Amino acid sequence: MMARTGGSPLLVIEGLSKTFGTLRAVQNLNLSVADGEILGIIGPNGAGKTTTVNLMAGAFKPTSGRVLFDGHDVTGFPPHRLAAQGLVRTFQSTTVYGTQTVRENCRRGAFLHLFPGFFPALVPTARARALRAEVETEIDRLLDWLGLAEFAESEARNLPYGVQKTLGMAIALAARPRLVMLDEPVAGMSAEETDHVRDTIKRIRGAGISAIVIDHNMRFISGLCDRVLVLHHGEELAIGTPGEVMAQPAVIEAYLGKGHAKAGRP
Repeated sequence: MMARTGGSPLLVIEGLSKTFGTLRAVQNLNLSVADGEILGIIGPNGAGKTTTVNLMAGAFKPTSGRVLFDGHDVTGFPPHRLAAQGLVRTFQSTTVYGTQTVRENCRRGAFLHLFPGFFPALVPTARARALRAEVETEIDRLLDWLGLAEFAESEARNLPYGVQKTLGMAIALAARPRLVMLDEPVAGMSAEETDHVRDTIKRIRGAGISAIVIDHNMRFISGLCDRVLVLHHGEELAIGTPGEVMAQPAVIEAYLGKGHAKAGRP
């Protein structure tokens, strides 16, 4: 784990841009995320939201600009290296291993920090046994905390959709992140499931983990995030508290058109 730089933001992106041929997907984006903050990223389809997360998470290398995490330049680091530093992301789809149990899925995240090495993993040394016991204890705590304990030995493919999405968060949390990026965590969920995910993310923040959340559900974002970044054509359109950005005519126009913006209502 890298040493903290006193008083500095946890995540900073400076002049971040990404082009695909002639398409400018993200343009000169600047942003910081504080320790303990929940930041929302919203915008119309094609605004550059997922590309921005892919750049921060190491899935894409930026055309220009840089990413700093905990005061260190991590631009271009691959996802597994960023995850080892504490920067973890989930995906729009339910990226779980369907034929494996909930517990086995969580082990994949936990072993990022608690893997004993290839030889100890194959040979039951005392160190390997101790680490495995530590992993199982940590997984038990995590599953209980997220309300997944009753599904621990169930295959992931047999779980309801909302539970699979929660399992995706559990896998990310098993990696012991400092900051977790959640890409459309409530897509396709009912209002009740959405409220459960919102409350879960607030509890994650309460455990000292910062979050970046991308979603189209404005009620969800407004009830969760400290600040919201609005992207449009790969650029910052607005940033501020949910109430501030939702009231801006430019934001209303980007989502609903000029008529609504002139009327001053979303």
